[in-house]
Amino acid sequence: MITPRATHGDSSWFVHDRFGMFVHWGLYALPARHEWVRSRELINDADYQVYFDHFNPARYDPKEWARLAREAGMRYVVLTSKHHEGFCLWDSDYTDYKVTRTPYGRDLIAPFVEAFRGEGLRVGFYYSVIDWRHPDFTIDAFHPLRDQPNVGELNEGRDMRRYAEYVRNQVRELLTGFGRIDVLWCDFSYPGHEYRGLPGKGRVDWESEKLVAMIRELQPDILLNNRLDLPDAADFVTPEQVQPAGWPRVDGEHVVWETCQTFSGSWGYHRDESTWKSPGQLIRMLVNTVACGGNLLMNVGPTALGSLDQRAIDALIIYRDWMKLHSESIYGCTQSDFTPPQDCRLTQNGQNLYVHILAWPFRYLLFPGMADKVAFAQFLHDGSEVQMDDITDVDLEALGLEPGTLALSLPVVKPDVVVPVIRLHLR
Repeated sequence: MITPRATHGDSSWFVHDRFGMFVHWGLYALPARHEWVRSRELINDADYQVYFDHFNPARYDPKEWARLAREAGMRYVVLTSKHHEGFCLWDSDYTDYKVTRTPYGRDLIAPFVEAFRGEGLRVGFYYSVIDWRHPDFTIDAFHPLRDQPNVGELNEGRDMRRYAEYVRNQVRELLTGFGRIDVLWCDFSYPGHEYRGLPGKGRVDWESEKLVAMIRELQPDILLNNRLDLPDAADFVTPEQVQPAGWPRVDGEHVVWETCQTFSGSWGYHRDESTWKSPGQLIRMLVNTVACGGNLLMNVGPTALGSLDQRAIDALIIYRDWMKLHSESIYGCTQSDFTPPQDCRLTQNGQNLYVHILAWPFRYLLFPGMADKVAFAQFLHDGSEVQMDDITDVDLEALGLEPGTLALSLPVVKPDVVVPVIRLHLR
C-alpha cells in the first residue's frame, strides 16, 4: 500500500482518524446568506456593523456540538477563529473587532476547546490570512470595496507589512493561549488573481516564511495546510468541494491530504440554501475519500444564536448511525492495492479488506483473481457470514469470468444500511 510523503508535523493520528468536523462561524451567520456575503454584496464597514452590534449567540453550547461530533464518528475539529470578514471569536489583544466587544461579551474559543477535548477530539484552528476589516489590508479582487471608483485613494497608506505582523501576532495568540493545537488551517492565497489592476496576494504579502517559522517554533507537532503559497512548508493538501478520483500527488509524490466538504452549498449558516446532500451522498463522500487515502473534513455552519441547524443535526445522525456499525472500515484504513468490483470501493487495514457496496448487485459480488486470497467474509453491520461460492465448475467463459474469481453470494435484498460493507479476512 502507498506511504505518503513525510510531513513536518505529526500526521500519525491524522491518517488514522480520517474524519473531522469543520465549523464555520462568524458574523455572517446573522445575514444567513453565505459566509462570503460581505464580498458578494459589496457591503462596506458601516453597513456590516449591524451584524457586529447584534451578535449574541445565547444558545451557544459547545458541549452539545462536541457530543454530536463524537457520536458522528468525527475524531478532530477545525474552528474558524477568524474568517475573511476579520471578526475574531477570541479576545485578541490586537483588535477590537472581536466577540468580547459584541453584546455576547465573552470569548467563544476557550469553552469550545474545552468541550471538544472533553469528548476526546483533537482541536484545530482555521485562520484567514485575508481580512476585509483591517485598515492595512489592501483592497483586492475579493475585497468588498473593490468596485469603489476611488479604490486607489482608499489603498493609500495601507501597509501589508504591518498587516503581516498583525497576522503573526494573532496566530501567536492562538498557538499559545489554548494549549496543544493539532491543526492550523490557514486560508488562502491567490497571487495570480488580478482584478482591474489590483494584484492578488500570496507568500510575499503574508510573509509566509516568517509565519511558518513561528508556527513551527511554537507548536512543532502541528499540522499545517497548503494555502500559504509555500508548498514545501505544507503538511497536507486540501482539495475543496471536489471528490478526488485518486490519491493526490505533489511533484509526483503521494501526499497526506484532506478534502473539505459541506452538507449543503454553503460553509456559513445559509437559511435558504436548499442543496443539502442525501444520506447516500454523505456516506459515499467519506468512503470515496478514505478509499483514495485521504481524510474528510465535513462542515457545519452554526446559526447566529449558536445552535446547529436541524438539517445539520440530521446529517450528523446519518454519519452516527452508519459509523456505529462500520467505523472499522474508516479508522486506520487507507487505499488498497486490490481492484474493487463494479460499483464498490475498497479500504484496507492490514489483513482486513473492506468492500463498500455503493450499488447493490443481484446475487454475486465478483473479485477476479482472489479466489485463494480470502479466508472468511462477513458483513460489518451484523457480523453475519457472506458465503464464498465455489464456481470452479461453472462455465467461466460463458459468464465472462476469469479463472480464480472469488464469488460472494449476497442476499437478494440489500441490508438496511446506507452503504453495506463486507469485511474480507485475507489469508
